[in-house]
Amino acid sequence: MSEQRFSPLEAMIFSQRVAQMSKALWKAVERDWQQWIKPYDLNINEHHILWIAFHLGGATISDIAKFGVMHVSTAFNFSKKLEERGYLEFYKKEDDRRNTYVAVTEKGKDLLLLMNDNYHNTHHGILEGSLPIKELYGKFPEFLEVMSVLRNIYGQDFMEIFERGFENLKDGFGDSTVDKTEKAMIQKEKEPAR
Repeated sequence: MSEQRFSPLEAMIFSQRVAQMSKALWKAVERDWQQWIKPYDLNINEHHILWIAFHLGGATISDIAKFGVMHVSTAFNFSKKLEERGYLEFYKKEDDRRNTYVAVTEKGKDLLLLMNDNYHNTHHGILEGSLPIKELYGKFPEFLEVMSVLRNIYGQDFMEIFERGFENLKDGFGDSTVDKTEKAMIQKEKEPAR
């Protein structure tokens, strides 16, 4: 840093606030995520790898590690487990024999669709915690400042992949999931407040 534009106390309070909020948020996200994927005998890393490989249309292990924010060995080891179960396949490209790529198999795509179709069969604390904001402002929190911080840490390509997965959902990945999600939200809005 060429010129310090903040006090050491201000920096420490900011860092600790982000750390505490991130830990609390991750704990709730982790609980929701694990409950959602538990019936499919997957862990969070496996589900995340399937999701990334699907939305990238095939990816290197390095891509999965980068966009999954995990170590390369973690990405490789869990990808191998998914391959053994028939959800991923490893391959080499003719024009790139140095890198090994993974792609989601039909069985893997079917699993992702099934999981998305059953999303609302489990409790989601993060969703429930965000509903008052949705009711007040008509939309879910967008976390624009957090997204900006992540862009500065991980780069624009990370953010593009991040957003691509959600655009794919909107554009037809699991149309039935989107329909069910919209129906569930409409039903939730019609229910009397508790």
